[in-house]
Amino acid sequence: MLEGIKVIEYATYMAAPGAGSILSDWGADVVKVEPPGGDPIRIFFRTIGTDIQDNPVFDFDNRGKKSIAIDTSKPEGQKLLRKMVEEADVFLTNVRPGGLERSGLSYEELSKINPKLVYCSLTGYGLEGPDADRPGFDVASFWSRTGVGALTVPKGQEPFPLRTAFGDHTTSMATAAGICAALVEATRTGKGRLVESSLFRAGLYALGSDFAIQLFFNRVASTKSRHEQNVPMTNFFKTKDGSWICIVQRQGDVDWVPMCKVIGREDLMEDARFTSSKSRRQNGAELVDIIDQGFANYTKAEISARLDEHSIAWAPVQTLAEVAEDPQTEAAGAIVQVPSSKGDGTTYPSPASPVRFPGADDGPKGPSPKLGEHTRAVLESLGLPSGDIDTLYADGVVK
Repeated sequence: MLEGIKVIEYATYMAAPGAGSILSDWGADVVKVEPPGGDPIRIFFRTIGTDIQDNPVFDFDNRGKKSIAIDTSKPEGQKLLRKMVEEADVFLTNVRPGGLERSGLSYEELSKINPKLVYCSLTGYGLEGPDADRPGFDVASFWSRTGVGALTVPKGQEPFPLRTAFGDHTTSMATAAGICAALVEATRTGKGRLVESSLFRAGLYALGSDFAIQLFFNRVASTKSRHEQNVPMTNFFKTKDGSWICIVQRQGDVDWVPMCKVIGREDLMEDARFTSSKSRRQNGAELVDIIDQGFANYTKAEISARLDEHSIAWAPVQTLAEVAEDPQTEAAGAIVQVPSSKGDGTTYPSPASPVRFPGADDGPKGPSPKLGEHTRAVLESLGLPSGDIDTLYADGVVK
């Protein structure tokens, strides 16, 4: 879908590279500009004591890209990056605004070079306000500062962190969408624009329904235990063989009688304690105990069949190991094969991009690049003479 689109990715870590990876999967030509020491995520596993050639965390965000290593602390490196922008469609960066301004790589400067450029800045907190230049990481900017972490913690418990790069990749999806919208405009008008995304804003949007309630009513309900739910049947229940099942009750009272049949308690179908949403809420703790007892009489396979028979919406609470073996994971196209960086033709499974385009080549376009693997080729494509390229290498401007 994005074949012919040239993206310069001047970014490290996960959120911005994740957006670049989505664009790459969708066909864009993405050149990753790295510092001479490389993106820190290249040593993700070495940091935790494991040294492997294929790095599934780095590869997930960087498959199919080209890598050029430039020392942008040097004026020559900044000049080189500006030259790369001349023919680019997109400039994607997560460098803080102050650093970009000092290096002559701000939107104002680069848009003069290329008026059609879509310039995307992904930061922790946005480009305006007192925290515009504050470092941003998803556990801080997306999870903690936005209230997502506080609201997720059940009432009375201590805060806990989110899983690896969860907020980063939520922001990656939003960023890729914003870039694509700006590309549509640039194609129509011939003029690019600044696209601003942030971990903070993406976190607030992800929590948007609760945030909307807070803004409208000036209060929001806390996350409660299973026995304190406002809708007791929308809950989690454990089967005889130790599996947890997530139940989602539809609006109103249509699922009450079917649930009674699922758990073998037809005697409760007309029980006034549970026949309306209000009465179920008032007697929620007792109702959860009753459904717990019912689920405990059946195995996962048995209760699954009964739930389907009575058209109750449900899903198993699965581990990632179970998800990897779930046939729906394969059917949904949620796993793709990524070429190994070993270069021996082997592949290994990795998560797919978030949107599927049936009939299109929407998967990885190659392995993740080695640091500086494409430096010379990219410089040659800019028309630089071989001798000038050799000088750049000798002066440490490129690697």
